[in-house]
Amino acid sequence: MPYPRVRHTRVEDIPALIALQARVYPSIPPWNRRKLREQLDVFPQGQIVVETEDGVVGCASALIVLWDDWAESHTWREITGAGTFDQHNPDGRTLYGAEVFVDPEMRGLGLGHLLYEGRRNLCRAMNLKRIIACGRLPGYAAHADAMSAEFYAQKVVWGDLTDPVLSFQLREGFSYCGVIPDYLPEDVESHGNASLIVWLNPDYDPTRPTEIKEDIQP
Repeated sequence: MPYPRVRHTRVEDIPALIALQARVYPSIPPWNRRKLREQLDVFPQGQIVVETEDGVVGCASALIVLWDDWAESHTWREITGAGTFDQHNPDGRTLYGAEVFVDPEMRGLGLGHLLYEGRRNLCRAMNLKRIIACGRLPGYAAHADAMSAEFYAQKVVWGDLTDPVLSFQLREGFSYCGVIPDYLPEDVESHGNASLIVWLNPDYDPTRPTEIKEDIQP
């Protein structure tokens, strides 16, 4: 298979992912080896990476949730079990995106798109209704003195402002649903805020159960 390529995360990827995450988010503590291993143990089908000839350069992690339990308000720590994914529920119909990151030196090469498409492929293959995620708003720091996070996100949706994360997610076919305050308090750039986004699976069949097979490919 040619590079770059998307595949499921392996245990041997963990050290590289920890180092990469520390580079992507220098002000946010990275996951540790135990939490990444727990994510793989709980839901291996939902964890994917993108790699090139030089190794792993990006990651997307997810769990399945009963969305009604979390729809009103939640934090990253609550819904992900502080990164352990102990809230994963295979009876749910929502694939929840817990994390996506790409090597800062390789942004703009379509690697983020490959990860998002891999996640959509998983959603289709498992017959899940949707993908929901809460994305960072790193561009908000430059506007926080002038407007609320909600108004900032709305201006990004309208095309008046560009945000490195939300603008990309909108191009990937996600719909903006609102802002969740205090989602990740340690995210200084976003002032703790996150944009709630959703992608609806056009192939979802409500008459069929969720199918989590071992050989699902991203």
